[in-house]
Amino acid sequence: MNYLKFSLGIFFVLAASRFIPHPPNFTSLIALSFYVPIFLGIRFIPALLVCFVITDIIIGFHSTTFFTWGSVVLIGYISKFFNQNTSIRLCGALVGCFVFYIITNFGVWCLGSYGYTFEGLIICYTLAIPFFGYSLISTILFSGLIELVNRLNLLNFLNLKKI
Repeated sequence: MNYLKFSLGIFFVLAASRFIPHPPNFTSLIALSFYVPIFLGIRFIPALLVCFVITDIIIGFHSTTFFTWGSVVLIGYISKFFNQNTSIRLCGALVGCFVFYIITNFGVWCLGSYGYTFEGLIICYTLAIPFFGYSLISTILFSGLIELVNRLNLLNFLNLKKI
């Protein structure tokens, strides 16, 4: 029952940040992908991915959907290496931004829009820098909010402990 309760909570937080109008890539996706496995456990990665799939069904799929989903899973699995303290977790969330940027833009390049050359790869990553800026800002904000909730011990206050 707790797994379902937490999964619904993840869905509502993710859906709210994706459905409310926002700049491109300005969502809680990377922060949630990073922090859910840290605070709730690695077994919540599938729940996180299912929530992401459901919101994609509503929003619509895109050509790099599988690269995006793959980055979510990878960010979730690498998060365990950054769970020493708050500052290391925040750095880890920023590493998650870079992972997302590298994987998803590699997917864009793989589609051939920029040509299958090294120059095309560089152009693809260069043109994605503004989107990366939004990802960084949103990840910093959402990670800060998650760290604040953790610091204030609000999960225990709401009787929501790690399962």
